Amino acid sequence: MAKQQEEVYFVFMNFDPVYERLRADRSKEGSATLDAYLSHKHDKLLAKLLQLDSYRKRSSLAIVDGFAVEITEDQASVLRSAKEVRVVEKNQELA
Repeated sequence: MAKQQEEVYFVFMNFDPVYERLRADRSKEGSATLDAYLSHKHDKLLAKLLQLDSYRKRSSLAIVDGFAVEITEDQASVLRSAKEVRVVEKNQELA
């Protein structure tokens, strides 16, 4: 059986009151706290749902509480079924 191709997907999270509170703090320290919180939150979700070393998170996106990750379509389906996740979309290259 051939290995599925990994592609970049964007994962957007459901409402999180902690994220909303942290996002309201526009200071430099507040921004750093928000970045650290989201990175940890997104890493924890991936570790809970996907096998270690089977994905590569590219970045967390603080403006929308989401992240970019290189995964297979099957892994995207797993993420779509998580209660914490609002939507998972494959990156669309613009020509």
